[in-house]
Formats: sequence, C-alpha cells, structure tokens
Amino acid sequence: MYLDHQLQQKNMTIYRLSKESGIPYATLNDICNGKTRLEKCSAETVYRIAHALDTPMENLLAPFMEKRSSFELFKSSVCHRLKELGDIDFILDTLQRDEIRTYYQRKWYPESLYLLAMLDYISRLNDVPLCKEYDDLRSARLDHTIYPAGVLAMCAVNEDAQAKEKSRREAIPEFLKFNIIENEVRNVI
Repeated sequence: MYLDHQLQQKNMTIYRLSKESGIPYATLNDICNGKTRLEKCSAETVYRIAHALDTPMENLLAPFMEKRSSFELFKSSVCHRLKELGDIDFILDTLQRDEIRTYYQRKWYPESLYLLAMLDYISRLNDVPLCKEYDDLRSARLDHTIYPAGVLAMCAVNEDAQAKEKSRREAIPEFLKFNIIENEVRNVI
C-alpha cells in the first residue's frame, strides 16, 4: 500500500504513527494491509495521518484519485514523450519523475515494467549505464504476455497466431524480458 511507502520514507512504524496521529493502531494496520481504503477514510483520519507524516493530505490521496488509462494509451504517451524530449532528456525526466517505482507500488505492473524497459532500451542505445535504483524490479516479469493491440487484431482477423510469433521474434529484448512485446517505439504520429 502507498501508506507503507510513506512510513518507510519517514522511517516510522505503524505503532509510532498511531501514537503521533491518535488513530487506532488497528485502523492504520487495516489501511496498510488493504482492508481499509485510505481514500474512503474520513477527512479527519486522513488529516491526522498527513499531519503526523508531515505531508499534505493531497500527497496521501493523489495516488488514489488518479485514473488508470488503457495500457495502449499509456504506451503511446510514453513513446510520444520520448519523441518530444529526445533520448537523453527522456532518461533524465523518467529518472526524476520516479514513475517506475510509483507505478510499481500502485501495483500497476505493466506500466511500471514498460517504462523500465523503455528506460533500459534507450540507455542501451545511447551507451548510458543502467540506473541501479531499479535493479530490484529488473527481475520482475508479468504473468501473461502483453502484445500490441494491432498484433492481437491481426491474429483475430486472420484467425492465426503467426503475427504473435513474428512479433515475439522481433521484440526488443528489454521489453521481452518483462513479457511485453514491443517492436517499435519511435514510429509515433
């Protein structure tokens, strides 16, 4: 949960947060374990937690208010950002935003791993050393292979899986290792 991350950043336990916020330990434990959703808590509860963590309430609630777009739209957005910024600025911007970790903590694994694959791919093309901050995520892998929508459509129209096999053979290795099939990231309009 997101609150766990906040506690880790502040080097604080649930017990200490309970004492400093006046929120019962059981309530905070339920929030951290996903039994209670933070965004459904009263404003007073969120305020007390935010105050004890010395962070604005908006910082606690923002991740829950963000709507998740389709994965195809997300990929397109990342590719357009790469095109607009250029390789090196894309790398710097991605590292500065730390979206890879944020998505992963939200359990938005396809988005997190796609962005990490893009970062690693662009780094390789530009002979930039990989950022070690994400080494723990580099061993992750999606349970099911994600193919581009165009490949899936072609397979459905032809009633044949050859397009999947071809796209897998031609996939960019940095994406393939996460079980994401991606062949082209620069051909966006």
